[in-house]
Parts: sequence; C-alpha cells; structure tokens
Amino acid sequence: MSSATSGQRPNGRLADLNPIPALFTMAPAHRDHEVAIRCGITVLVPLLTLLLIDRIDLAIFASFGAFTAIYGRNLDHGARLQMQTRAGALMFVVLLLATLAGRNGLSGTENPWALVALTSVVAGVCAVVAAYWNLRPSGSLFHIFAFAAVSSVPYQPPLGEALLTAAAAILFALLIGISSRVVPRNRHRIRRPASDPLTGSRHRLVWSEAAWYVVAAGVSGSLATALGPVLGIEHNYWAMVAAVVPLVGHSTRYRVNRGIQRIIGTFIGLLVLAAVLWIHPPLWLIVLIIAALQCTAELFIARQYVLAQIAVTPLALLSTVLAMSASTTEVDTSELVYDRFIETVIGAAVGMACVATPWAWRKWVLRLEHPSRATAAGGGAG
Repeated sequence: MSSATSGQRPNGRLADLNPIPALFTMAPAHRDHEVAIRCGITVLVPLLTLLLIDRIDLAIFASFGAFTAIYGRNLDHGARLQMQTRAGALMFVVLLLATLAGRNGLSGTENPWALVALTSVVAGVCAVVAAYWNLRPSGSLFHIFAFAAVSSVPYQPPLGEALLTAAAAILFALLIGISSRVVPRNRHRIRRPASDPLTGSRHRLVWSEAAWYVVAAGVSGSLATALGPVLGIEHNYWAMVAAVVPLVGHSTRYRVNRGIQRIIGTFIGLLVLAAVLWIHPPLWLIVLIIAALQCTAELFIARQYVLAQIAVTPLALLSTVLAMSASTTEVDTSELVYDRFIETVIGAAVGMACVATPWAWRKWVLRLEHPSRATAAGGGAG
C-alpha cells in the first residue's frame, strides 16, 4: 500500500499512528452543497418513481445506479461526464454480475463463503479498474457494497427490469451531472480531458493497492462469517465494506483515522436510525429521508468523515429496509442495528490492521538495515 509522507517526525514511534488529534477536525467547504443537491436529486427521483408505480422491489438497483452521481464531485462538465460515464458503466457490470450470482445461487446469505470469495474478487478487480480509469472516489468500496447487497437480495426481480432500472438511474445521474448547463454562464464547451498514462511505478502501485483490497475484504468477510454463529450476525458483507474504508488516504495516520471515524460515526448513526424507526415512517417518508441523508452525507464526506458516516449509516440501513419491504421477509430492525455495529467494528479493525502492517514492516526493515536511521527517522505515519 502506498502512503505519501505528510511530514517528518522526530522519531518513528508507534505514537506516529495516533489519529486522535485529527478525529474531529473539519476541512473547508468546496462547493459541497452543489454535489449534495445533485446526489440527493439523483436518488430521490428514481425512488419516488418506483414508489409511484408500485415497483419498490427495484429500489436497490436504482439506488446503486444513482451512485454514479458521487463521482467527479467538482470537475468541469467534460471531465465529470467522462468519469461518471466510466463509473456508471463499471457499476452496471457489477450489478449485472451480482444479479446473475444471486439468481443462480452462487452468492447470497444462504452461501456466505461464496459471497465472501466472489466479493473479494470484485474488490480487487474494481480497485484496478477504478485506478486505471482514475475514478474519484477511488477504490472499490461502492462496488463491494453493490455486488454483495444485490446478490444477497432474497427476492430477485426479473433480470431485464432490474438492469433497465439500473441503466435508467445511471443515465439520469449523467443528466443531472451536467444539468447546471441550463444556466447560460455554465455553458462552456465540453472538452475531453487529457489522458494521464500510468508509469511503471504507478502500475505496480495499482496492483499492490488492489491486492490489499482483496486481503481486507477477504479476511474481514471470513472473520464475520466464521464468527456469525457465535455473535449472531448475518450480514458478513458489511464487515467487508467497512474493511476497505481505511485503505483510502494519503498517509497511514489518515487511514487509521478513517477506520476509527467509521466506528464512531456508525455508532452515532445507529442512534439516528433508531430515532427514525421509532416513528414507523411510511415508505414515501423513508424515500424522502434517504434523499435527505444522501445530501447530508455528500455535504460532509470530503470534510468530516464522522459526520458523513452518521448520515451514511441510517441511509444504508433504511435502503435495506426499503428493499426488504418488497418481499415477504419481516424486517427485524434490532437485528440490523446489532449486525451493522458488530460487523463495522470487525471490518474497521481488519482494515486498520492492513494499513498498519506495511507501516510496521517498513519500520522493521529500516531498523535492521539502518539502526541509527530507524531511531531518528521521521514520517513513520506517512
């Protein structure tokens, strides 16, 4: 795993990994409200449409297709359209494979080990594709979530309808992505962005990063599956999603920080979810709350991860409630809350271990090769 050095420290002690000072800092805003509005509209309109035509069973495909709007936050229209087109195409392929896996019994809750294996492959492959396409957000977190969640749906709608819904949501996201062109001052010429070919060292970095995605997803999913009967947890892919969160970042300290923030934000977010479920909202209100939470998440995701995660946690679980409402399966919300927290802790711990391992290895090698430099070296958390 790569990590850019963020600054030199007087020594290479374990304290270099201390993330506490930065846990609750807030980065400056950068047109985040524009991104939030776009993402909120992109998820709200498809879900309301499905609700109106009584096809809420297709909501999960619309929701993941709407993830296309998350990419290319503050790029100009040409660069954003290219990035979102690529992101949408990749998500469509993932949803296709997830649907096929779920329909053929190759994945899902009844075959948890197959789910772990297939999702780990998706984690690595999508991380590579995202890197070569220079997608931002980077990594394969959304693809892990999409593949595992869709393949685990107990009721699979007709394949054509599912893919049509996903494609429609993706195209709608692309349209919203360039919608500000209706304002005359924003009608700049759409230019294709210049390509940025990868050098030899960056090729190696891409594959190294992808390997860690496979390790983090595979180990966390395996632990959640093995401990499932003991701890009473059933959604092993939530651990896999949480495990890859710390893999993104510019330094080891920052990545460990994200893992801790994930746990804190999840805990508080579950309290928010409990408050929402206490009022027993109807489906139309759940859709509105999901859109509001999507806006909130995008307002803070690039500025303060704890606040973003407070919104993401109830957003994800309300989406699960929405998806399960189309089946005859009764939703046990207390079980969902319990599973989410336990598996987030498992996944975040594995992810932070994956981040700390190469850091510790570099320190150990440096100490063996250059004892004096190891004592005085800085940037251990870089």
